[in-house]
Amino acid sequence: MGAPGRATRRLTHANGADRTGLGRLIELTAAHSAGDALITVSLAGALLFRLPVGQARGQVALYLLITMVPFAVVAPFVGPVLDRFRSGRRYIMAGTLFARGLLCWGMAGAVHSSDAITLFPSALAVLVLSKAYNVSRAAIMPSVLPADIPLVTANARVSLFALVSAGVGAALSTGVAALAGPEWVLRVTMPLFFAAGVVAVRLPRHVDSPDVEMDAETATETATEAGTEVGAGAARPSRWRTILSVGQVVGEAMTANAAIRVQAGFLVFFLLFLVQDHHLNGLAPEAALTLLALAAGGGGLAGAAVASWVRSRSPLLTVLVTLAVTTVTTVAAAFFFSLWTALVVALVGAFAQSLGKLALDAIVQREIGEEVRSSTFGVVETLLQIAWVFGGLLGLVMSLFTPGPTGLAVVSAGLAFSLVWLLTHRRRRLAAVTPEPAA
Repeated sequence: MGAPGRATRRLTHANGADRTGLGRLIELTAAHSAGDALITVSLAGALLFRLPVGQARGQVALYLLITMVPFAVVAPFVGPVLDRFRSGRRYIMAGTLFARGLLCWGMAGAVHSSDAITLFPSALAVLVLSKAYNVSRAAIMPSVLPADIPLVTANARVSLFALVSAGVGAALSTGVAALAGPEWVLRVTMPLFFAAGVVAVRLPRHVDSPDVEMDAETATETATEAGTEVGAGAARPSRWRTILSVGQVVGEAMTANAAIRVQAGFLVFFLLFLVQDHHLNGLAPEAALTLLALAAGGGGLAGAAVASWVRSRSPLLTVLVTLAVTTVTTVAAAFFFSLWTALVVALVGAFAQSLGKLALDAIVQREIGEEVRSSTFGVVETLLQIAWVFGGLLGLVMSLFTPGPTGLAVVSAGLAFSLVWLLTHRRRRLAAVTPEPAA
């Protein structure tokens, strides 16, 4: 291992992370994120830049619909399955990585032959497997948490390394795609996922929780804390989670993150096609897209970095602040729309998406019992994926008919409504649990 590798290992294994397994999980997630970035670049090259703008819109819309509709059906089953087989979490995570490696090889052939019938279902399967990995990784975080690292900080450390590796992977894959084509990016991705699968199997044994039935007293306590169902005969936590049964704190954090994801999905496709249609003047389209990508990447890194600093703050308050900042920035960009304000709103939107999701993960890990934690994360990932796809479709359609300021004004109105509703709901909830002062 060279000097860069040793320096990286010191960072990932700091503060006791080497003893608990957090360091190895960080490295595994970094490889996972690099693979996802390689896939994203290869599909972007195949779906967007090889096609005329009008045809690219149709391909992107089809891709978004394919990823949303079946994902909404399949993803809710992922969490309960992971909860049921908690004793094999390492092997489930490894299985998702091995399967994605095989799918990448198949997608490479589909890209080379322009076989959309094979490409889109394979891309959907890769997305679902990626979400299954993320659900498993988030669910096991408390089991690898060192004593002196808070949950938000640990999540932020994982996210920082994941974002850096994704950025490196995207840069390398862009070069490979330019030289050899996007299909070779997918072929290179296969061995990366295979190697990551081997690392997943070698995670510490305590990552796997025993599949044992809890006694009635323990189950009752867990159900009370997590808001799960308790039967009349024996207390058993429900393996199914919906937006109505995750508890008010988790529900508020999920709703705020969903609003931020709608804005994020909207910005990606709205600004992308505004640039390609030459409605954002000031720079060449290639340079403008590069700056927008850099702004989004920088915002994500900044969000993960700030998450380490807010370790002593309330995670729910952090989520609400990120939504407020996103709303204010989007409103300002709608009034003063230009390429440069678009860069600012992309930066802030990515910052809010990163910081808000890390805080949401910490809330779920703290509020939800382990026996249904994967199910809850499955619900979270499903909601956020659907919100992002909805925002992307909205941006895709509005880029056809409305100029930049109008599109951002519509999104601003939705963000403002969500913020006001959440603040009102939170105020009522806190008032209901605050005792009246003695007369």
